[in-house]
Amino acid sequence: MPREHWFEELADHLQEAYLRYSFTKGTAVEVDQIITQLRLQPGDYVLDVGCGPGRHSLELGRRGIRCLGIDISERFVELATEIAVTEGLSDLVAFERIDARKLQFSCEFDGVFSLCEGAFGLQGGPATQDPANLRGDQLILSGMARALRNGRRLLLAAFSAYFQVLNLENEPTPFEFDLMTATRHERTEIRNPQGGILEADLWTTCFTPRELWLMAESAGLEPLEIHSVHSGEDWKAESLDLNHAELLLLARRP
Repeated sequence: MPREHWFEELADHLQEAYLRYSFTKGTAVEVDQIITQLRLQPGDYVLDVGCGPGRHSLELGRRGIRCLGIDISERFVELATEIAVTEGLSDLVAFERIDARKLQFSCEFDGVFSLCEGAFGLQGGPATQDPANLRGDQLILSGMARALRNGRRLLLAAFSAYFQVLNLENEPTPFEFDLMTATRHERTEIRNPQGGILEADLWTTCFTPRELWLMAESAGLEPLEIHSVHSGEDWKAESLDLNHAELLLLARRP
């Protein structure tokens, strides 16, 4: 299948080295939150949008919750599938290569989530579809909403524009921040499992809480709350603040 997104080259290079990054170390805590916030029970069927190598999907499977993980990276899908087979989770967890902007599900899932900018928030740079850089992420959120059964819940993480602006001059890695699109662009090095280096561009779109709330409403969802989190570090905040890098949207499909 032809490449459709700038992230695919990065994923092909990273492979399982993705799981060495510090933000992946909070998987168990994050899955606790997924289960609690989405009110999941064993046997429920969940959609993981932008699943990467499948760390959240696999952990849900270990807890008896069925999950479909989708990602635009063919290599990440292969890695996740291999782990599911090795752990004997193939009856509970499956993975497919799907572009999150083109979700075709309809009322199939008991919960839907996208964490750690697995897809949502990665539609800047070469992936941008409109001057304000919102259309790609709105397509993702709308597709996630349609995938939900009525009355069920969605959990979505996104980088905080407040945090980004507050820390423009405090981060050690140089980057550019586009004030119109709220997109952070940085040039960095990523290493594959053998230590090989790839010079890579990263584009991350940031959001305000009000923006996420309105986008959720536009997708036909009922927003329930937004609070601050920091993947891999701190999921304890119960409200909004300026000290956490991410926002977490909880919404339901009426």
